Amino acid sequence: MAGLLETIQSPADLRKLTHEQLEQVAHEMRDELVRVLKLRPAHFASNLGVVELCLALHLNFDFSKDRLIWDTGHQIYPHKLVTGRYKQFQGIRTRGGLMGYPNPAESPYDLFMTGHAGCSVSTAMGLKVGDSLTKKTDRHSVAVIGDGALPSGIVFEAFNNAGTLNENLLVILNDNAMSICPRVGALARCLDQARASDFYIDSKRQLRDLLQRVPLVGGAATHLLEQVKDGFKAFLSGGMLFEEFGIRYFGPVDGHDLAGLRRTLAMLKDVKGPVLLHVLTNKGHGVPEACKDPVTFHTPPVIDSVGPSRSILALRKGGSKAYTDAFSAGILSAMKASDNVAVITAAMCQGNKLEKVREEFPTRFFDVGICESHAVAFAAGMAKSGVRPIVDIYSTFLQRSFDQIFQEVALQNLPVTFCLDRAGLTGPDGPTHHGTYDIPYMRLFPNMVVMAPGDEADARPMLDLALEHPGPASIRYPKANLELVERAVAPLEIGVSEVIEWGDDVILIAFGTLLSECVKAASILRSQGLSVGVVNARFCKPIDKSTLSKAISEAAVVITVEEGTLEGGFGSAVLEMANSEGLDSRHLRRLGLPDRFVEHGERNELLESLGLLADGIASTARECLGRHAPARLAEATDTGRSSMSNRESDRRATARPR
Repeated sequence: MAGLLETIQSPADLRKLTHEQLEQVAHEMRDELVRVLKLRPAHFASNLGVVELCLALHLNFDFSKDRLIWDTGHQIYPHKLVTGRYKQFQGIRTRGGLMGYPNPAESPYDLFMTGHAGCSVSTAMGLKVGDSLTKKTDRHSVAVIGDGALPSGIVFEAFNNAGTLNENLLVILNDNAMSICPRVGALARCLDQARASDFYIDSKRQLRDLLQRVPLVGGAATHLLEQVKDGFKAFLSGGMLFEEFGIRYFGPVDGHDLAGLRRTLAMLKDVKGPVLLHVLTNKGHGVPEACKDPVTFHTPPVIDSVGPSRSILALRKGGSKAYTDAFSAGILSAMKASDNVAVITAAMCQGNKLEKVREEFPTRFFDVGICESHAVAFAAGMAKSGVRPIVDIYSTFLQRSFDQIFQEVALQNLPVTFCLDRAGLTGPDGPTHHGTYDIPYMRLFPNMVVMAPGDEADARPMLDLALEHPGPASIRYPKANLELVERAVAPLEIGVSEVIEWGDDVILIAFGTLLSECVKAASILRSQGLSVGVVNARFCKPIDKSTLSKAISEAAVVITVEEGTLEGGFGSAVLEMANSEGLDSRHLRRLGLPDRFVEHGERNELLESLGLLADGIASTARECLGRHAPARLAEATDTGRSSMSNRESDRRATARPR
């Protein structure tokens, strides 16, 4: 039977439906979320929690002209379902399909491509002021921000500004008591008081009834009653925190009561000045298992089996160990070995797989919330006191602390170890989450050591080396399964690369875990008669001048390979080194991520499209040889053909019947 959801071509269609039909649409939206999770991993619990809020917003506002910003953006799926993207929805998070975050290229209802937390209030305020300046004063501006993003410093900078500008702005605080993991910090405790909602809402009702019966009249009485209400609000909900910024606070209200939300939003549309509406939602609402375990169901594995009432009977079991596993295990071992090692993360305990660390060493594990700048400055203070802090943060999020890496860590030459998880292409999360820029931004600073393991064998030794180093060090590693390149592993020494094999025709220099693809590419090229070497660079800074200068001087073609932007990356560092050493580098080719934002898709799909898997690397090597050493390529091609012909003859002879 055809459903209602598939008939929604735009939010205007929602306004034609009865309340009962809207409840049916909400039901169908949750079914669609479950259907997607049967196909591929996706953000799940956070989207289940905002279905009614999304509908209420689109029913009360016209976002074809009004402004709506979803903070962080991983709860955007219901919004996509009612803004003309239902037919494309099953392809979400696939290459060429819908993005799992807001994307202005998909729809005029998405104004920013948001993927980092905390920026919604600033951008929504900017939109409102911009509309005022351009005489579009009839437009409303709304920001939806989660309680996990609320502690971000930029949010309070925006509140500070909004309270003085006094423009009409509605901030929806979607309070589900969670970030990806349970929220942390003093502000979380303040919000937890408000989540005692039965007590709060019942007490508000009793207070209202009481005040209506008090026989007081005149300004003094009104002032007294306002003081009582404000004091009550401050005691129970922490709303006065926002009021002190000049932002009127309303709530908390039930985020799954669609009718109640519609009434509240209708009332608040006409309130002048900045307003914060505190909405209580349940992350995972509508799926019992997601409600019970919102951490696992934030981005769970694929669903294998679904029971009645959307109960999840089975999730697909995980596969191979990843680089994140190797580094989290290394951090745990380092903390067992020394009481002086501590770890700091920014609301990503689960993503960085630090649960065991948190359990075994609660006094040396610090989750500071979505506050990366604070995390790095906090680590600097710890290092100055003699502790060896590890800052374990995704590459794309560590960008938010650029100034603290400079001022508080590198400038002071403090021994802070940075573990940059998700460095490189993160796959379906797309351009907001790809760890593309950490090589340039980390290698800029004096005193910083910049490393990347070539494979699993390098991972633990690099962590140990960083913890022994007297200054700051960074280690980048991808969201990928562990690989091991067969070789006699050379000991790790700062600034020294590992030569796996030397070659006269081509030398491939890998910085990071594309080393295995370089080894495969070398094998392809050798089968074609070429002399090919492979170098595991290990370090971008300090760079191995001796080995890399030798490669540039002796090989016909040198190719650097990295899973990071070419602008300012490892290949650029090699070119800079060649220039400073007076070497001719015209035969050096850099392979990496192009000067554009790479779309979402499976990691290997993206790497293949960018020529960063073995066949693409080998093809680039042949192309470069044809340009810089055509005679060698021609000779090798003839040799390769002869070799292949001999092997084919041998195969046919072996296959002949006796």
